[in-house]
Amino acid sequence: MLKTPAASAGTPKLAESEKITINLGFVDLGQIDLLVAERFYSNRTDFIRTAIRNQLGTHAEAVRQVVTRKMLVLGLQHFSVDDLTTLQRAQEKLHIRVLGLASIATDVTPELALATIASLHVLGALHASPAVKAALAGRIT
Repeated sequence: MLKTPAASAGTPKLAESEKITINLGFVDLGQIDLLVAERFYSNRTDFIRTAIRNQLGTHAEAVRQVVTRKMLVLGLQHFSVDDLTTLQRAQEKLHIRVLGLASIATDVTPELALATIASLHVLGALHASPAVKAALAGRIT
């Protein structure tokens, strides 16, 4: 079984967050702006992050149960050329299941990814080169 490698000097620094876009109704947005103006929150983003964290806290036990049941890796899982080359030599394939961030090194070729990744299910974000994402498109669920 492949273990998540520790960060090394050769591993590129990954972003700490992912940008998302949401649409809000005018009344909701106005209420957020009022709370910001009254200094309950430093800005809209601070309010939205706090609201999301509160909701995730409310559902933490349900998330834990689903992560266990679906055997998801929680957090960051990074795959380097060395990791995938080792799998290729052993004629093994990965079924990647991540809740968080799955990262495939930028120097992994589409051919190596296809030879070693049987399926890819990511709840969160996938960082990989456009060529690797395109090659794996039929294996991403």
